[in-house]
Amino acid sequence: MNRRMALRRPFRYQFYNATLVLIAVNVGVYLLTRVSPSFLVNLAMVPALVMQGRVWLFFTYMFAHGSVSHLFFNMLGLFFFGTHVERELGSSEFLLFYMLTGLLAGAFSFAVYAATGAWITFLIGASGAIYAVLLAFAALFPGSTIYVWGILPVRAPVLVLAYTVIELASQVFSFRSGVAHLTHLAGFGFAYLYLLIRLDINPIRRFFPRGP
Repeated sequence: MNRRMALRRPFRYQFYNATLVLIAVNVGVYLLTRVSPSFLVNLAMVPALVMQGRVWLFFTYMFAHGSVSHLFFNMLGLFFFGTHVERELGSSEFLLFYMLTGLLAGAFSFAVYAATGAWITFLIGASGAIYAVLLAFAALFPGSTIYVWGILPVRAPVLVLAYTVIELASQVFSFRSGVAHLTHLAGFGFAYLYLLIRLDINPIRRFFPRGP
């Protein structure tokens, strides 16, 4: 079996509500950090700590959240978009997609922080993986409509492109300080690569199909 075939070898389709399990784990971890705030520090991806050998922080940061609103909106996005993506891909594929894109988004953020000398930056939250899930949803269901704030209808691909522009502008002009805009964009970027390499799905072609 050549390398390309190995990369695209599919899992046996199963659906076991991995999205709900992820939400439950995130909620559970948040409750633990409220009981013991020091636990949050031990989960955050801090470049200086990674350099000391704590490489597991690339993984654990995805399950830590700083506030109820931070947790709520991430889990809301995971529930609405993740459930559909999981049903389409199967739970095993979805879990691999979610974990890998989140981990790589964290690793990318680490590289940026290290390059800029931001060694004591604390990165927490599932947003990188959630943005990856949003792009996957738009690629898998390009004709779907999302109602922003429950009233404004927007096609899923348009929403992804709008979020990309917002995150780029926020990063360049330092809007919404304290928000990891590059991690969000990295989530989009690694989701694009995963869909293209692993699943042979080109999101751009799904967003802008040629012909009738």
